[in-house]
Order: sequence, then C-alpha cells, then structure tokens
Amino acid sequence: MNMIQNAKDQVLELTLAAYRKAADAGLLPADCPVQPSVEIPKDTANGDYTTTFCLAAAKALRKNPREVAQILLDNMALEGSYFTSAAMAGPGFLNFTLGQRWFSETVATVQREGADYGKNDMLAGKKYMVEFVSANPTGPMHMGNARGGVLGDTLASVLQKSGADVWREFYVNDAGNQIEKFAKSLEARYFQIFKGEDAVEFPEDGYHGDDIRELAQLYADAHGDELLHVDEKTRHDALARFGLDHNIPKMKADLARYGIQYDEWFFESSLHESGYVADSVAELTKRGYTYEKDGALWLKTSEILAAQLRAAGKSDEAIEKLGLKDDVLRRANGFYTYFAADIAYHRNKFAVRGFDKVINIWGADHHGHVARLKGAMDALGLDGAHRLDIVLMQLVKLVQDGEVVRMSKRTGKAVSLTDLLDMVPVDACRYFFNAKPETQMEFDLGLAVREDSENPVYYVQYAHARICTLLKNLAADGHTVPSPDAVDFSLLTDPTELALIKQIAGYSDIVRLAARDYDPSFINRYLTDLAAAFHKFYNACRIKGEAEDLLNARLLLADTARSVLKNGMELIGCSAPEKM
Repeated sequence: MNMIQNAKDQVLELTLAAYRKAADAGLLPADCPVQPSVEIPKDTANGDYTTTFCLAAAKALRKNPREVAQILLDNMALEGSYFTSAAMAGPGFLNFTLGQRWFSETVATVQREGADYGKNDMLAGKKYMVEFVSANPTGPMHMGNARGGVLGDTLASVLQKSGADVWREFYVNDAGNQIEKFAKSLEARYFQIFKGEDAVEFPEDGYHGDDIRELAQLYADAHGDELLHVDEKTRHDALARFGLDHNIPKMKADLARYGIQYDEWFFESSLHESGYVADSVAELTKRGYTYEKDGALWLKTSEILAAQLRAAGKSDEAIEKLGLKDDVLRRANGFYTYFAADIAYHRNKFAVRGFDKVINIWGADHHGHVARLKGAMDALGLDGAHRLDIVLMQLVKLVQDGEVVRMSKRTGKAVSLTDLLDMVPVDACRYFFNAKPETQMEFDLGLAVREDSENPVYYVQYAHARICTLLKNLAADGHTVPSPDAVDFSLLTDPTELALIKQIAGYSDIVRLAARDYDPSFINRYLTDLAAAFHKFYNACRIKGEAEDLLNARLLLADTARSVLKNGMELIGCSAPEKM
C-alpha cells in the first residue's frame, strides 16, 4: 500500500467533493473545469499536501483564486479523513495538514506487510528481460562490468517489486572475431611454452594479459604438446573451448560472490548453430531492407533511421548532416557480423521468447549502437522504438588517497572484479556502484572500507544495527514490540517522530520511481534519508525509561523503521546486519 498516494487521492476526493457541494448550492458551475493536481510542498510548515486547483480553475470560473479557495473551504468536510485541517495560502493554494489517522495507518501498513512493503502493481502482467554485464568471456571482468552488474541486478529487483515478471540474462559472446583472436593469442602462448618466446611472434592485436599465459600453461600442463601436431582449426577450436570452459565458470563464481545470479547464460554460438542468424538476415532481406555490394550483404540502416527521424519531425537537411551509414550483415567471406548476430539475439527475445520489454545495460561507449539496433527491430516489425530500452552507464574511476588507481597489483592491467572484491566488501561495492547510470563516478576505495558516518553504506547499516540492539536490550527488560492496535499514536507528537513516519511512507513511491525511470539509485538516496531521519528521532526522543504507553509507541516506530531499512537494503542486494 502506498500511503503517500492514498493521501494525495484523498486530497483530490475532498477537493472534488467540496466543489460538488458548492455547485449544488449554486456557488460554482456544475461542471468542474479542471482536474485537481496534488503535490507535497517543499516547505511543509503550512501543510503536508497542497493543491493548485483554485489557481488553475479560476479563469474558467471567472473568479479570483482566493475566492474559489474560500468557497471550497466553506464546503469541505474533513471528518473521517487523514487530515485535521485545510487552509488557504498565498494567491490561492489549498494546504492540507495530516492527522493522527494517517500516521497510525502508515505504521500499521508497514507492520502488516512486512517484507512485502514497497510492492506495487505498476508493471503487473508485463514480461521483462534485463540483460546486463555480458562481458567478453576472453578475459577477466573489469570495473565497468562491476558497475553494470549492480545496476542491472538492482534494476531487475525494482521491476519485480513493481509487479513485472523479470528475467535476468547474460549474453555470452562465444563466437566471431574475438573468439578467433582469443584462440590465436592462446596458440601463440602455447607455442612459446614449447619453442621459446623469441621463436614465436605474438599477434599484435592479440590479448596480451597474463591470464592468456596462465590459460596456455594450464592447457600445456594437462595435455602436453599434443596440439603441436594438429591442423590450425583443430588447435584453435581446442584452445578456445578450453579457455571458455575455464573463464565462464570463473565469471559465474565472481558474479555469485557479488550477489548476482542469472536465469540464463545465453550463448551467441547457439544462434549461429541453429541457423537463427541466417534466418533473421533472410527476414530482413524478405522485407526489402538489405542489398549486396562488393560481395557483402548490407542492411539499409541509413534508410531505416532516416524514416524514423522524418517521422519525429526532422528535416531532410538535418538528417543529411548526420552522415548516416549502412551496416554489413554478412561479409564477402560468408561470415555474419557481430551486428547480424545481435539483431538475431534481440529478435529471439521478442519473437521467440515473447518479452514485452527488453532492457540492456550498456557502457556509454555503445551509444552509437542504440539507434541502429532499435531500427533493426523496427525493420523486423518488432517495435524496437518502444519495446527495446538501453540504459547507458558512464565510466568509473577507482580512487585511493586522492589518486586514480589504474592497475591491478596482480595482473598489471585494469582492476578486475576479482581484485575489487578482494579489496572492498561486497555490500560497499553494491551500494557505491548503484549510482545514477548517466553520471560518471569515482569509487573511493578508502571511503568504501571506512567504518563511520561518512561511508553511506556503513551509515545505513549502522542505523539498522542500532535499532536491532535497541530491540534486544528492551526485550531483555520485558518490552516487546507491540501490535499497532495496542499503541496510542496520539503520543507521537515530536517533529522528529512525525518526520520519520513521513519518510517511512515514502518507500513505496521510491520503488515505483526507480522502476519507472530505470534508476535504482533512488533506493540508495532514500535509505540515506531514512537512516538520517531515524538517527534524528533516536537522538531527540528517549525510549528506554519512558512511561509504558510512550515507550511502546516509540518502540513500534523504531521497529517499523528497521523493517523498511531492511527491505531497502535487501532490494539493492546489501545485507542488513543486526550488530556492528
């Protein structure tokens, strides 16, 4: 249940009921000229909710906004509502002040719903796929994958909390040029083991990391020099398979350590082996979107995108300046491009598996690929413009003691996910990386391991642990958390108590916004604010030693805050410790 939305709905109902009563008395026209809008003002000193209805309707009613407001107030009945008063302010605002009923129902709702508090049905009946990380399996996962992993996994969670049927997927690029490069790199290191480094030239465009040396040595240790005596294709296939069979389980283990599990690891090779890539390209040809040139098959990408831009109101001159280009789908040598496979993969998501919405988490360097892929889906009749969404995330800088950390101590290369998880607790990694996707971020290694209020994840977890300790100590004195119907909520009058309940009430709205905007960082900011509201309440309002009725009311409020803190932390994949 969303108590903030309930309050907004009631302001709307009260305003319309007052209008109808005034209209019946001949004070206002029978037909209401506008639908009232309801907001929470930035400054709630004069009211918790406000409507600008009188300002918006005044012209149509041919009255001064304040005159309209006064007529509504004279005909408004607040009895039995969430509000104790309604008043006119400024040029014609109507402000409503919450009463005890709303505060008590908010606490009772959280206590009743428990772990389900925050759920909504905004996306009920919708089938979503979130594809994220999908790192190249030819080497270790890096910092960008670490950020994408958290954003994708947490976004999937908030979509589920909003009623969607969500599928998490990792797309394994186990075919194409990068796998051939992987095999050639392993081959060179394998030859060097038996013939010496100076005797074998390493491919200039090969993978130079120490992980390639380690894989080649592992193969040599297990199989000796057997690949020295076979043809190149057999050798490449064996080395690539060995490398992938080693790397992919390592990726799964690292991501599991990171708190991420997938519903499916989907292999690109399966699209080629089943003929689905060829079939998808044939479908584009059938629809008239391909042509042959220089022995290759091309997609009319520029034509597809130009049509979309014209539909959006762009002029031919503006489109011409964009320099749109076509894309190769099948090379002259008969091999399909990565783009052709990507088109087939996304066609599979929509046409075969029937997802209503597909969300990909990509690095910002892929921005040029977004319109092309959406356009290809449109060309296939799959409405990529509306069904395919891409969340682009910016780069991450790893910082320690004010200096950018560029290298891994172990490999001498970019810091990998494994390295990061060896340095920083998983909770801190997940909390820090769950930042707004479109903003560049600095990951401060020193801050992530600090145990003080400057570290946001520690600050939130400490609030939860502080409440758990409080509950344990009070239980030892014979005070258990009472049920809401046994509490006198009229005793909760301190501003910090009321502010805490308002903050608790906001959680459902925050989950909905995170799902709507594909921005799970809403949860982080909310948790920080909730922890701050609890600390203020705890510092201002004594619990232990108070009279029984007041103690019980504050005890219930503290436990309610604990419940919501735990819900939010679990939603972003972090733990909620009971002691620290």
